[in-house]
Amino acid sequence: MVVLRKGDWVWVDSGTGVPMGAEVKLNDTGQLQLIDDEGKEHKINKKTEDGLRPMHPTSVNGVDDMIRLGDLNEAGLLRNLLVRHKEGIIYTYTGSILVAVNPYQLLPLYTTEQVHLYTDRRLGELPPHVFAIADSCFFNMRRNKKDQCCVISGESGAGKTESTKLMLQFLAAVSGQHSWIEQQILEANPILEAFGNAKTIRNDNSSRFGKYIDIYFTNGGAIEGAKIQEYLLEKSRVCRQATEERNYHIFYCMLMGMPAEQKKILSLGTASEYNYLIMGKCTSCEGRDDIKEYAHFRSAMKILMFSENDCWEINKLLAAILHLGNIEFEGQRTWLFSTVSDHALEQSLTKRSFVASRESVTKPLTASQAMDGRDAFVKAIYGRLFVWVMEKINKAIFKPPPEDSNYIRQSIGLLDIFGFENFKQNSFEQLCINFANEQLQQFFVKHVFKLEQEEYARENIIWKNIEFNDNQRTLDVLANRPLNILALIDEESHFPKGTDTTMINKMNQVHGKGEVYIPPKNNHDTQFGIQHFAGVVHYDSKGFLEKNRDALSSDIIQLVEVSSNKLLKQAFQNELFSNNSMTMCRTITQLQAADTKKRVPTLSGQFRQSLDALMKTLTVCQPYFIRCIKPNDFKKPMLFDRDLCMRQLRYSGMMETIRIRKSGYPIRYTFDEFLERYRVLLRTTVCDPKESVQKCAECICETILAGEEDDWKSGKTKIFLKDFHDTMLELERMKELNNKALLIQRVLRGYKHRKQFLRKRSSALVIQKHWRGYKGRQLYRLGFARLQAKVRARQLHHQYQQKRVAVVVLQAQTRGYLARKEWRRRRAAVVLLQANTRGMLARKQERRDEELAALARQRKLEEVLRQKKEKEANAQSESITDQEMVDEMFRFLPSMVGGQEGQAPAGFKDLEKKGERVRLEEVDLDDLLIVEDIPEEDYDDLDEYSFSKFASMDFQGAATATHIRQRLRQPLLYHEDEGDVLASMTVWWIILRFMGDLPEPKLQSMQPAQGLRGGGVGNLSLDRGLAERQDRRLSHMVGLDQVSAHDDGRSVMHRNPGLITNIFTSLFTPPPLPSSPQRDEIYCQICKQLQENGNRSSFFRGWILLSICLGIFPPSERFIKYLQSFIRFGPMGYAPYCAKRLARTVTNGVRGEPPSWLELQATKSKKPMAVSVTLMDGRTISLPVDSASTSKEICQFLSEKVHLKDTFGFSLYIAIYEKVWSLGSGREHVMDAISQCEQEVKRKGGQEQHAPWRLYYRKEIFTPWHRCEEDPVSTDLIYRQVIRGLRFGEYQCDKEEEIVQLAAKHFYVQYGPDSGESNAKAVVQDCISPSLLEAKSQDQWMQMVSTAHAQGPYINSRQKAVSVKAEVVDYARKKWPMFFSRFFEVTKFSGPALPKNKFIVAINWTGITFLDEKERRLLQLSYPEVTAVNTMRYGTRKLWVKYFTLNSVMAGSISELILLFLAGLRDRSQYAVALQEVSQDDHTFLNFKKGELIVLVKDDEMTVGRGWITGKNERTGKTGAVPTDAILVLPTLVKPTNEVMSLLNLSPDQRKSIMAANQKEMGTVERVAPATLKEFSYEYFSQKLFLGPTLLCHDTSIHVGLKRVFRDVSLLDLCVPILKYMGDYPTKQMQSPLELTDQIFGPATKDEALRDEIYCQIMKQMTSNNNRFSLEQGWQLLWLCCGLFPPSQSLLKHTKRFLETRRREPLASDCLQRLQGSLRMEPRKLPPHQVEIDAIQQNSPQIFHKVHFPNDMDEVFEVTTSTRIRDLCQTISTKLQLVSSDGFSIFVFIKTSCWWERSDHVLGMSLMKKLWVSVIPGRDLEADLMFHYPQELPKYLRGYHRCTKEDMVNIGALLFRVKSKNDTSQFVMIPKMLKDLVPNDMLKAMSASEWQKNIVAAYNKQTGMTAEEAMVAFLKVICRWATFGCAFFEVKQTSEPTFPDIVRIAISKHGVTIINPKTKDVLVTHPYNRIANWCSGSTYFHITVGNLVKGNKILCETSLGYKMDDLLTSYVNMYMNETKAARTRNQRYS
Repeated sequence: MVVLRKGDWVWVDSGTGVPMGAEVKLNDTGQLQLIDDEGKEHKINKKTEDGLRPMHPTSVNGVDDMIRLGDLNEAGLLRNLLVRHKEGIIYTYTGSILVAVNPYQLLPLYTTEQVHLYTDRRLGELPPHVFAIADSCFFNMRRNKKDQCCVISGESGAGKTESTKLMLQFLAAVSGQHSWIEQQILEANPILEAFGNAKTIRNDNSSRFGKYIDIYFTNGGAIEGAKIQEYLLEKSRVCRQATEERNYHIFYCMLMGMPAEQKKILSLGTASEYNYLIMGKCTSCEGRDDIKEYAHFRSAMKILMFSENDCWEINKLLAAILHLGNIEFEGQRTWLFSTVSDHALEQSLTKRSFVASRESVTKPLTASQAMDGRDAFVKAIYGRLFVWVMEKINKAIFKPPPEDSNYIRQSIGLLDIFGFENFKQNSFEQLCINFANEQLQQFFVKHVFKLEQEEYARENIIWKNIEFNDNQRTLDVLANRPLNILALIDEESHFPKGTDTTMINKMNQVHGKGEVYIPPKNNHDTQFGIQHFAGVVHYDSKGFLEKNRDALSSDIIQLVEVSSNKLLKQAFQNELFSNNSMTMCRTITQLQAADTKKRVPTLSGQFRQSLDALMKTLTVCQPYFIRCIKPNDFKKPMLFDRDLCMRQLRYSGMMETIRIRKSGYPIRYTFDEFLERYRVLLRTTVCDPKESVQKCAECICETILAGEEDDWKSGKTKIFLKDFHDTMLELERMKELNNKALLIQRVLRGYKHRKQFLRKRSSALVIQKHWRGYKGRQLYRLGFARLQAKVRARQLHHQYQQKRVAVVVLQAQTRGYLARKEWRRRRAAVVLLQANTRGMLARKQERRDEELAALARQRKLEEVLRQKKEKEANAQSESITDQEMVDEMFRFLPSMVGGQEGQAPAGFKDLEKKGERVRLEEVDLDDLLIVEDIPEEDYDDLDEYSFSKFASMDFQGAATATHIRQRLRQPLLYHEDEGDVLASMTVWWIILRFMGDLPEPKLQSMQPAQGLRGGGVGNLSLDRGLAERQDRRLSHMVGLDQVSAHDDGRSVMHRNPGLITNIFTSLFTPPPLPSSPQRDEIYCQICKQLQENGNRSSFFRGWILLSICLGIFPPSERFIKYLQSFIRFGPMGYAPYCAKRLARTVTNGVRGEPPSWLELQATKSKKPMAVSVTLMDGRTISLPVDSASTSKEICQFLSEKVHLKDTFGFSLYIAIYEKVWSLGSGREHVMDAISQCEQEVKRKGGQEQHAPWRLYYRKEIFTPWHRCEEDPVSTDLIYRQVIRGLRFGEYQCDKEEEIVQLAAKHFYVQYGPDSGESNAKAVVQDCISPSLLEAKSQDQWMQMVSTAHAQGPYINSRQKAVSVKAEVVDYARKKWPMFFSRFFEVTKFSGPALPKNKFIVAINWTGITFLDEKERRLLQLSYPEVTAVNTMRYGTRKLWVKYFTLNSVMAGSISELILLFLAGLRDRSQYAVALQEVSQDDHTFLNFKKGELIVLVKDDEMTVGRGWITGKNERTGKTGAVPTDAILVLPTLVKPTNEVMSLLNLSPDQRKSIMAANQKEMGTVERVAPATLKEFSYEYFSQKLFLGPTLLCHDTSIHVGLKRVFRDVSLLDLCVPILKYMGDYPTKQMQSPLELTDQIFGPATKDEALRDEIYCQIMKQMTSNNNRFSLEQGWQLLWLCCGLFPPSQSLLKHTKRFLETRRREPLASDCLQRLQGSLRMEPRKLPPHQVEIDAIQQNSPQIFHKVHFPNDMDEVFEVTTSTRIRDLCQTISTKLQLVSSDGFSIFVFIKTSCWWERSDHVLGMSLMKKLWVSVIPGRDLEADLMFHYPQELPKYLRGYHRCTKEDMVNIGALLFRVKSKNDTSQFVMIPKMLKDLVPNDMLKAMSASEWQKNIVAAYNKQTGMTAEEAMVAFLKVICRWATFGCAFFEVKQTSEPTFPDIVRIAISKHGVTIINPKTKDVLVTHPYNRIANWCSGSTYFHITVGNLVKGNKILCETSLGYKMDDLLTSYVNMYMNETKAARTRNQRYS
């Protein structure tokens, strides 16, 4: 018995079998009564009280998820939906299944706020919603990489179509792309609804077909296409409709919305005029506007690419259908068949043709038969038209997948199919529809019940099976069992005599005794029943076979065939093809025609095939279910029919679903998947993941999902969870990830702040220490310290005087004694020495006479032997002369050598004489820059140094000094290094081959000549390995002496001239330079092979080789005299030639590069070389050089040639292509530079013998005391250099006035006072760079230069041209000191901290500057600050400048230059600083204190040499004598600053401490060995590569790096471009760096797996790489790679270590910085740009780009490869001093250099205001003037704003003030300036004179206002208008009939405003929070406003849609970010 109280809820019997809820209340009499859910009263008595049951609290107010219901029964489910329906809550969960009740009204649930609210939320976090299901589909698709599907089911009118559209809308929104394809998919719905939806009794928009929409997504989650599959269109509705139902929407929309002109053409009227539209006696639909729907339909057709012709053809077919419905077989012709004859139309509709006895028979039809045929024809037309429209839509929205078989496309499928139907009369269509619903129900049952229970059993989960309603038996009877119902219908349809009666008889016979099939009550009844899952449905079999056959008569097909309507034929193309085939077969045999007819597929067969395909698709997807519930049959809101809803709940199986969902586990993971995702929730102290994955997964669940034991289960391989468990785990995972991120941030911030604290504390201690020391010294020096000093000084002085007297006496006595003793000793030694010397000389003379006699005899004997051998050699060599033999050896040399041909380098083409070819001049030997010959008397000394004597003393073993032809057992000389020993053996092998003493290998004899320096790429592998070795030590060339073969011994030099290069390339490319023993070994081997060599050919080859070596490097001091002695006996012509080369090489030092082609040419002729040097005035001077010539010699020769007096600072420059570098004027070898040029040509794929190098003579550096008047020749050369620099952009001025003044001076120098136009034009061409000519025209420059020339002071004063030149030179010297500097690369060894340790030292006349690689100043020192300059040698050259110890190869040159400047400045200086205090009473002497500035006075009385000089105290102004040892002369010509003086006043102790600190720092430098990939290779490199440590280093062969094998990229595509870029791979065709970088990095930017391979290949090639060029190119590649993408985590630490251990490299620190940046940001998507490659190839990581501003100004900013738009905007705003960068954006534009050449594009960037938010004129003046004013002014003048005449007049006055710059004299010009003052559409509002009058009056009122203030005032006026800051777009709209066709759309911070362009009236404004969706196409822009269900759509035709899309997206994103930030703040505060 239930005890009732007021307010209790109970279950009460409703009389329908399902209890309903009732509340206990008190009535008026105070008795208890029950009020049920329907409001009925129930009395409580004993009878009713027994049937009451208490209600569970969860059923009182309802729950979101029905699994949580306590009353788990039908009544609880029904009441839960009822309670929520009354509250307007239509969505309810059943686990992950959504139950949706149709509200029949528009609810505020589908706004954009709701879309953002449900995005990226887990199921169950928020109240139930269809958006939650859509988001869950999207989330699981991306997380699990598995296709998803959503099955939306329910009865007709339950809201399936609307749910489908909402899912589509949400998916398009979360895709977030606003792409055109998204809008096309959304706009497919209006078209399909128009053709496939109709008003029925149950639903005003009932889908009369089924569809499955498959939406395809990219890996990033963006929609990329879709495909729609339709099922079973209800074609019979075209001809018949039930009462209160309509035909398809398209007919009514077309008749209501089509223009009258088109309707007239098609003879169309109203809907009531057509039989097909009035059968249901309903031509309108409440709540549906057919006119507006037709406009949306037309817009959708345009969006989906339906042409106007397609739309017109569709309208013609629809009109034809309507006209056909009105035919009574005597009416008018229809538009469809206007091209068909009346007879053909009549025959096809009234008669039927068939074949009987092989004859065609025509039979007339009755009226009813004719109408049936017509209806069949109409249904066929409409059905095929619907299919054609569907195909057209799919063609627009479907994007075929790429051909890549590995490409996986992700998709989400939405199934919107007809619901279960049970009408009073059900036909064949209902049977098919209900069969489809049976299949879907079985899919639901199988997924929810069967698969779940099987899974639990398989995983050993304790589970109690739940009984559920399985409809498998119904499916077996309908389609699965043999002789099923659908099969019987198909079988009977194939029989010509089959009827509906025979069909039903067969069904009764086969299925009559079953439980599913219900036979007719009697034999005359045509209805049969089927027991469906939703109940029994009775079907009328009448017409089943005819509908199933779905066939047209041949007469109709022939009628279509003769029609000229293309769309009709296209729709019936399958039938036309089939009919043609049947006709052809009929001519052969009639039997085949009959068989063909039987094989025609039936409608049910086609439907079953498509349904089977659908079920297969659904099976492979992860399904979601939405169960739509219809609350009533009257389509009324807030009306809930309990019986109807209960019936739907029963047949949907919701009760069983809730039970199994409540007790089941819908979420499941494998243990590995679970641990991988939720690893962050595991505590490793409890469980170790390496031991047991299952145990760890269970541990996580026990920790997070604390509760009852049955809440989750652990199976064999998976873990099973509830729905809410997944949400809990996801929330905890996100929370834990946030905690871990906070922990990392906390630790890093703590580390950072601790580090800062420790640094500050140590700094404070240092300050305290020095301050306390300073204070202590100050106190000590006061008082007592001075007294002590005086007393002690007197005592010491007294003691000193006494000791001094005693010492003087002692010294006098001692010195006398020692002097006498020393004299006696020296006298005895001299006597003894004389005696011994005289005896030695006598004995030596005797021995010399004997040796001379023996030597004469030996010479005679050698002469006899040599003559004998020469005779034998002459007999063998026939009659070839010596010169012919030499010419044959040098046959490979070209007739003309490079450097004098080819195109001039960039920037120097003007110095080439046009039409002339530089010719090598004959050189006078007297002018040759060589040393004198060895005097004849020195030859006598050389007789003692014969080579045979040296061999006998120093050769090892039994080696002799004579020629041999076999290999050596050991080197000739002794070597300590084993590598040198092996190298010596290799050189011997090469020398033998070169001289022809060793046969050439056979494999090599077939290879073509590659040139003396080419080496031959195709030679034998040994030669290739030798030529390609980048380590230039001979010790690495091992094993080459092991090869022997046969050879004919002819012309080895021109067949393989690379042998010379192999020697030189190995020896002379530093580091390291070869040692003296290695050089002596080469000379000894060559001399040995020349000694007693009887082979004449070999003999001359040896002397050629010796002469080349003598020009490259000298021998050691030990061997040089022996070599000189050997050379004396050389063949004719070679002895003096080789002697001179040796002397020159000894004088000028060893070379650093192999010999050039020019030297080989000189070796052939044994004559000096002639080179041409071009001066800056255009003169070219030819001069003689040899292999040892230095730049100093050439500069000296040139200065004498041109009579140059001031020679300092003039240097020799060499240029090739775009590269120019200085050779200085010192000991740089000129031939080394030429050799480098030839190597550069070879690297670029050219012929090195034709290298187009040029030599130039330029001013490089000025002295600080330079005076132009001292040397006019020097001034003229520098002047010409400056003018050329201006023209070619080398020297740039900051202001135009400066360059104009320089050009004017050049004008005067060239032409004097003559200011002709032609002269001005020539001057502009000489001085103005092309970039400046682009900015301003040539005429403008001519005018400015002419004006400046005319106003110049030099014209009136008739100043000499020489002095004007001097002014230009002085200006250049002061303006561009960095351009007249000498640069040296240095490394800081010790000293004060600098940003970088490796930098550049620039020395010029102003001082010393430290620059980084980006030419940014690190430190600048003036010469007075340089206290000392010293050079030290600790293994390498070191330089000490001030407090810096620098390491540089050029340390000597740096020191020499600085000391030169310091000495010169001191000699000319007038300033000195006092080193000590001097105080004298005598006025002759100058008194001064320490550290004071002394001004020196030059006079003849006192000089520095005498120790005194006259000086003036700067402080006191007094003059007197100053001792030179008391002052330090400052190296400066100007008065030193106070800062310099303070630096000079350091105490000696401070200087000593600084020096000691530097020395200590020098001693503690630690060198770290460069890291390699050896450790990384053990685990990750492939086995093929890991064969030894050598393959981890630089190599020219190709190896795969990592173990992974890539699918689409071959190994060659990765490795070869890297080798080519680094110069390690031979190539015939030169490729640009951009092409190579695209090949290297292009695949890696798309495939992440390739990135580590790129890193490994580059680092491997850089390891142990001694090729300087290759290593530099490798660093460039690594620099580019680090900025594109980071390596994987496994490779990252090795990459960092690789870079950190190479910090001395210039790009190492930049690579590390770029690597850190790429780790913070997303990887780049494209390979490097040309700008990046150009920058890094210039060794400049800086990239500069010009940014334009709206006020026609521009400025250059630095852009890095990782710079983002936001960063650049912030940088620009900071530099421009803007208040904020918010709202600004970068716009990219392309401009062409000339209108006729469109291919020459230039990319430009401009910064403009994009988002006009919080713009208040006057708050940011810079932004107002530079951006706001120039951007808003054009909008105002175009007439976009609506304003009054008063405003226009005031604004006109302001604009005139800006335009005229307050020049009132231009008032008369106002009528001509009106276009710039007044809006264009208002010019005719007043006459020009009236405008002028009003503007002048307004101008006078605005007194005292500047032009800038006028600009701000203009902005203040227009900012009050609503259209201020808008972006305006003129578009054509086609969606809103009430708007004009052409409208103006304004996008601003307020939203999107539509304006009438004629009246400027605002038609409507849509704020951003009401804009649901937008997108743009090529010519369209579409926007949806309002609710996603019933939103307004606006379609605009415009080519600027992409701009509107971008601007709208930017505003919306800005407001969304603000909302998110506010929400985050609120959550933080709460």
